[in-house]
Amino acid sequence: MKALVTGGAGFIGSHLSELLLDEGVEVFALDDLSTGSIQNVQHLRDRRDFHLVVDSVLSPAVVNELVYKCDVVYHLAAAVGVRLIVEQPVQTIVTNVQGTEVVLEHCNRFGKRVLIASTSEVYGDHREERALEESARRIYGPTTVRRWAYADSKAMDEFLALAYHQERGLDCVIVRLFNTVGPRQSGQYGMVVPRFVQSALAGRPLEVHGDGGQTRCFCHVSDTIRALEGVMNNPATSGEIYNVGSTESISILDLADRVLTCSGSRSEVVFVPYDEVYGQGIEDMLHRRPSIDKIAAAIGWRPSLDLDRILADVIEHTRRAPIQLEEIET
Repeated sequence: MKALVTGGAGFIGSHLSELLLDEGVEVFALDDLSTGSIQNVQHLRDRRDFHLVVDSVLSPAVVNELVYKCDVVYHLAAAVGVRLIVEQPVQTIVTNVQGTEVVLEHCNRFGKRVLIASTSEVYGDHREERALEESARRIYGPTTVRRWAYADSKAMDEFLALAYHQERGLDCVIVRLFNTVGPRQSGQYGMVVPRFVQSALAGRPLEVHGDGGQTRCFCHVSDTIRALEGVMNNPATSGEIYNVGSTESISILDLADRVLTCSGSRSEVVFVPYDEVYGQGIEDMLHRRPSIDKIAAAIGWRPSLDLDRILADVIEHTRRAPIQLEEIET
């Protein structure tokens, strides 16, 4: 079995590559290293069954060759992170929409099963704290607010994948990821857990954006990749959408306190308005909690690791491989 993992040198992609390799799958990882890192897969590069291709999903010739030689495709490549979305909206839209279009076109051409990684951001801004089912309505802000460019670009990915499935019979499955965290995740593009942990260990203030009342559910990357492999390996999931995430909800302010406790840090917590963080207006989702009943029924998946375990793993990893402080200052 051969698998193509686009975004294979990224945070989730590198962990997925490890899992697939451990199960005897030959992995081709395609990554342009714009947000991924050689360091994420350095320990895999001497393996004969791992192949890193440094190029872009926007290159049809490269995607054509890789899809042709592989049996299945995990499409994880995307522009990610609030900072990148706000500062480089063109890259966000082109990478997410055009990149997915290229991958789907070639999977359809060669009849290869493909998993499309989408995001919980497609649900938009739900003000009430309730579990979001896959059929929940999407609530978006105006097109003048750049944050929604990411949500819309990933929604277009879903529309296109479903259209290929319904019109042309493409074997595909869509997963909506809710805040996946764990070792090797960078805080450079605004991801809150590594950003908090890096600050706490460096004795710097933990910056809470807004009032900290917004809530999130954090899923360990090892649980997430089990879900991705599980839905890919079950043919009955074709044409379906599944939420993948934890249902353990916590406010960002409480998360900051938890990080301080788990790390033993004496850093202070400071509040920073969104306008000061990104230099322009931005809207944030107040609540984002998944219903995972559908994926549990399909493949029996539920997260196995709680937030304390997640933080312990991230703290240990950051202590062993400290990230330069400049990263959290950019």
